[in-house]
Amino acid sequence: HLVCELLVRLRVVGLVSEDSFEFPMTQDDLGDALGISSVHVNRVLQDLRGRGLLEWRRKRLRIPNAARLMDFAEFDPKYLHLNPRDDVERSLSGTS
Repeated sequence: HLVCELLVRLRVVGLVSEDSFEFPMTQDDLGDALGISSVHVNRVLQDLRGRGLLEWRRKRLRIPNAARLMDFAEFDPKYLHLNPRDDVERSLSGTS
């Protein structure tokens, strides 16, 4: 869910390059931020990688299929209350 939210927010402000964005956190940092152990973070990331939902290399997150990840996470960007003139659906597909 966090990755989906970051993807939407960063895409709206133009910080997503194709299907990836900078993510300079470590697994320990992510665990601290989410209140879970780094071991649990590692297991979740391995599961997401195994499902082909994300890749995390060299401080960069790549989401090969955003719609599939959002479906898996049951993520709906409407709760973010982004500016209505921002076409979130268009930003998710990467088209203009």
